[in-house]
Amino acid sequence: MRPETADLLRLLSLERLERDLFRGESRDIGNPQVFGGQVLGQALTAAHATVDARRVHSLHAYFLRRGDVNAPIVYEVDRSRDGHSFSSRRVVAIQHGEQIFHMAASFQTDEPGLEHQIDAPPVPPPESLPDLRAVVADQAAALPSAAQRLLKRDTPFEFRPVEPIDYRSPRVEAPVQHVWFRVTDPLPPDEDLHRCLLAYVSDYHLIGTALRPHGLSMASPDLVIASIDHAMWFHRPVRIDDWLLYAMDSPSAANMRGFARGSIYARDGRLIASTAQEGLLRRVPRAPARS
Repeated sequence: MRPETADLLRLLSLERLERDLFRGESRDIGNPQVFGGQVLGQALTAAHATVDARRVHSLHAYFLRRGDVNAPIVYEVDRSRDGHSFSSRRVVAIQHGEQIFHMAASFQTDEPGLEHQIDAPPVPPPESLPDLRAVVADQAAALPSAAQRLLKRDTPFEFRPVEPIDYRSPRVEAPVQHVWFRVTDPLPPDEDLHRCLLAYVSDYHLIGTALRPHGLSMASPDLVIASIDHAMWFHRPVRIDDWLLYAMDSPSAANMRGFARGSIYARDGRLIASTAQEGLLRRVPRAPARS
């Protein structure tokens, strides 16, 4: 197992302080704050630890404050309800004595029932597409140092975009994006672990989709970008160490907020999960150059 994958699994292995109180480490992935996917994955791990024989089927989260990458995060779980088929949990993430995040999650006993889904979009297979790291490597020299640090960092995930972006000079494109992704190391067949990892990685690329019709990218120097909220629904079992397709679109951007939604498909076309996210997209005027 690669060190990056082992470290991510350690990141999701929380320390239990009390019955419903957990502590997690933080990681610097190149952002000025804790990566939102980390808090999502850890909060879901904490909630799972208080539920027996049920799996998460939905979560709804708000990011309240920037997380400090140099400090641990404490997760407090409220056991809101355990019913006949469903369990509800509320998780609050605390750092330096303040709430930085809260999430509601619902868990359900596996039950057979009606099934349907929309078809996966027709896209090229991942084997025919370049790795995102190779795309970034060709562009890195022309990017700001902060963007280089974020984009060039080794991760346990492999991303293969169907519509690669030129981070140096992004063009105006339709607000649609498709990205194949997977964890590159084999993982144990633990469904709860795979869903927590899927929550972690679901924070990638969504808000970037809302930038495409404006000729901007996550590396644009005059932008302040931050996740505001994140919702996710889990429909079917997932293996995150096999290829998954993230099909995203952005129906709207207004009032300095961009909205994006995504569908996550397995390689065989099964719809695994759905996501929705709203993020801050604030343009910051550049300071005039001094003569």
